[in-house]
Amino acid sequence: MARIVTVGAAQLGPIARSEGRAEVVERLVALMRQARTHGCDLVVFPELALTTFFPRWFMEDQAEIDTFFERAMPGPETQPLFDAARELGVGFYIGYAELTEQDGRTRHFNTSILVDKQGEIVGKYRKIHLPGHAEHEPYRPFQHLEKRYFETGDMGWPVVRAFGGLMGMCICNDRRWPETYRVMGLQGVEMVMVGYNTPRHNPPSPEHDSLSDFHNHLVMQSAAYQNGTWVIGVAKAGVEEGCELIGGSVIIAPSGEIVAKCVTMGDELAVARCDLDMGISYKNTIFNFAAHREPQHYGMIVERKGAIIEK
Repeated sequence: MARIVTVGAAQLGPIARSEGRAEVVERLVALMRQARTHGCDLVVFPELALTTFFPRWFMEDQAEIDTFFERAMPGPETQPLFDAARELGVGFYIGYAELTEQDGRTRHFNTSILVDKQGEIVGKYRKIHLPGHAEHEPYRPFQHLEKRYFETGDMGWPVVRAFGGLMGMCICNDRRWPETYRVMGLQGVEMVMVGYNTPRHNPPSPEHDSLSDFHNHLVMQSAAYQNGTWVIGVAKAGVEEGCELIGGSVIIAPSGEIVAKCVTMGDELAVARCDLDMGISYKNTIFNFAAHREPQHYGMIVERKGAIIEK
């Protein structure tokens, strides 16, 4: 009997800097209700889905920075999401900025959670591959200060049992790194959810701008195929506070094929019935890790961070 999870890739259009949490949550709940009419079990929202993408601004006042972070999940303004999950019987993945106290100090992470159909948090992930820079770079038309505002995630890439399968999460820039998926693949992952906010313009390498959409799909499709897993990639899209974000939210099968895709740059839902058993043939044949991987030759991957050109 097939294990079907009907998934809604819930793309968001721009969120203004002045837009409050309550307004955004209303948009998210509206997408959840739309997903319910399509029979969805699970809705995937973008990275930092509750606010505008604030790392594009250089801010020195920590109190101002902290206004973009959630101190509790659920909190008073996000509780309606969890209530809707219970009411509708639809789970969700969502990304947000997390402020937490650990060992007597304040920590800041770019975080995502997985919530089941009962409105309970069943998985959590903190972004590991933080892109951008840590100091103000005035030459840029907008900043990308994730390395300033967030710490590197400290949870690895956990895989959890939920929705009848093995579910994993990553966030935005993580999707570009094959190690992300392989760590989850070695745990048997069957569906990877990834939210992103990706500017079309890359100030350090503008020659890549025309390839933004191609590169976005390339990395997720190859990862799906190489790990025999579904990949659900969901964007915040459109022109947000003067910065163009790519869309192209997709649901990708373990074959590497795109089976559903958003076509606008606004709030939109793409839906697909995902058979979790579809990855089995890939895991048992060409990507049978136990039969074909040769980890004794992979040591350099974890021993060396940057490339070293031998003399």
